[in-house]
Amino acid sequence: MASYDFDLFTIGAGSGGVRAARIAGQHGAKVAVAEAGRFGGTCVNVGCVPKKLMVYAAQFAHGFEDAPGFGWTVGERSHDWARFIAAKDAEINRLNGIYRRLLEGSGATIFEGRAKLVDAHTVEVNGQRVTAERILVAVGGWPELPDEPGAKEYGITSNEVFELKEMPRRILIAGGGYIATEFAGIFNGLGADVTQIYRGKQILRGFDRDVREFLTEELVKSGVHLRLNTVIQRIEKTGECLVATLSDGRILEVDQVLYAIGRRPLTRDLGLEAAGVELDAYGAIIINDQYQTSVPSIYALGDVTNRVNLTPVALAEGHVLADRLYGKRPGREVNYDNIPTAVFSDPPVACVGLTEEEARRRLGKVDVYRTTFKPMKNTLAGRDQRTLMKLVVDPANDRVIGAHMVGADTPEMIQAVAVAMNAGATKWHFDNTIGLHPTAAEEFVTLRTKAPEPVEDE
Repeated sequence: MASYDFDLFTIGAGSGGVRAARIAGQHGAKVAVAEAGRFGGTCVNVGCVPKKLMVYAAQFAHGFEDAPGFGWTVGERSHDWARFIAAKDAEINRLNGIYRRLLEGSGATIFEGRAKLVDAHTVEVNGQRVTAERILVAVGGWPELPDEPGAKEYGITSNEVFELKEMPRRILIAGGGYIATEFAGIFNGLGADVTQIYRGKQILRGFDRDVREFLTEELVKSGVHLRLNTVIQRIEKTGECLVATLSDGRILEVDQVLYAIGRRPLTRDLGLEAAGVELDAYGAIIINDQYQTSVPSIYALGDVTNRVNLTPVALAEGHVLADRLYGKRPGREVNYDNIPTAVFSDPPVACVGLTEEEARRRLGKVDVYRTTFKPMKNTLAGRDQRTLMKLVVDPANDRVIGAHMVGADTPEMIQAVAVAMNAGATKWHFDNTIGLHPTAAEEFVTLRTKAPEPVEDE
């Protein structure tokens, strides 16, 4: 039998890679992990965690504004960006340490550097070659900058936005996905003048149409300048100011231009092609249902495969893969059904299951229940922000196949709805559940009136 330095060599110490390595180590495998950057990957360092901390920071603005309606006297207030960034950095450093200790505690050998595949069983890190029976690629993705004049010279991505030394007072955000929309709400809440542009006719492509339209109205009401069917043609610098020329003829003077136009798998210069690993046209690693690539000893999971690009999915995939390979549990699978999703915009979006449009394409006829209302808190606060809640039901069996929300606290609600849907909950189950009053969540068990007209497909 062939002798290798390691049973499993994982390239990338992000969510999926760390989970796979740690669980494999706990099962007794001899494991190594290579990481060129900070431990924890995108989510911990330049994604979910710091972004959510920014969302919290921005939400205090609403609290200060709403407080007088409840009898509070609020004096002068200001936001110290540098102090916030320092606190954010301290938390990220703490999490980096936790990820490292998790690996060390599982017995993993850590290589700090960029690993490159040499062949089906060999990797090279910092000039050192080591062998492994199996290799796992879990390097994630990387944000893109376009080729338009000035973009690469003056634009930033969601990676660099967390390292800004000063908060931009005027910011142009290009993109209509969840990252762009979240940062529009963040900087708007922190007091910046925000313009968000998107090349399409509506933001949040792929989400339910009612959600997209409702959130657009709320964003505009909150003060975000939203320009649809618009792109940046060029960026120039004049003194300390960036001058952006837009396709609609507008010229904007801003302090910062943030591009959130997409991410690509970080597969360049990994030696994948030389090792025989097949990639798709987008640069993503092609895998089978066992997470194997075209080379049987090389595996891949998470964002580098460009399938379901969510941190909890990468975690689940890493755990399942380690259990299959080293825990002697070949039947373990990831449940990709009814994966809940949240957009931490202002107001936030949460959903699980099929959109109304997807359901109609698949089933033809569906029942839709929806409501919009002003949350109780906003009545005294005087805030003109509303909530949307919506259920999509298969009339053939009464099962709830989609749930969609826009409004405060909706991401905290959707997790329980996802559990119910995975358990096969029907509309009767929702109707037969006593509501928790007074909450917004109770609306899900009090929806009784079907929406009268179908929505046309896009």
